[in-house]
Amino acid sequence: MATSNNTVGVDNTFRKKFDREEYLERAREREKQEAEGRGKSKAKGPPVQRKPLKHRDYEVDLESRLGKTQVVTPVAPLSQQAGYYCSVCECVVKDSANYLDHINGKKHQRALGMSMRVERASLQQVQERFEQLKKRKAPGSFSEQDLDERIMKQQEEEEERRRQRRERKKEKKKEKAAEEEPEIDPDVAAMMGFGGFGSSKK
Repeated sequence: MATSNNTVGVDNTFRKKFDREEYLERAREREKQEAEGRGKSKAKGPPVQRKPLKHRDYEVDLESRLGKTQVVTPVAPLSQQAGYYCSVCECVVKDSANYLDHINGKKHQRALGMSMRVERASLQQVQERFEQLKKRKAPGSFSEQDLDERIMKQQEEEEERRRQRRERKKEKKKEKAAEEEPEIDPDVAAMMGFGGFGSSKK
């Protein structure tokens, strides 16, 4: 007797049947929601007006912690972790080059309320800036002779440093030789025959 696997009344085609009307209705609702969402985002208000870029009026401190050691714990606050801390963005940057990139970057400038555009300077502003720079620099403060003197002075200082370094090395060698030389009692040395090599006693 042969039995068949097809049972009457069971759908074993495993094909999913789609209702076109249902999916068209879902698509229309989704498009309607997206259109409302776009309308709301545009109606938030006028765009934020940001100030143009301006030069820094403070000195960037990159060398205050140079050469210092610091204990870093995983539970320390951000401002006390290793690296450079930006209080505006509340982040830590690991080295000075990346810190400079960060404070000159778009994210930091936006947090300060500035756009990345530079204000166009007028002729009057440029002339005033030149006048300020002329006043700051004393007339006749620099010449080639000054440069030659500074170079000669720097070379003399470098030569003096080298000479002192050589003297320190010589002193260290003498101290090391004195420490390594064992101190021997003269009587013991005479008994062992260390005294008077090459000398004749009469």
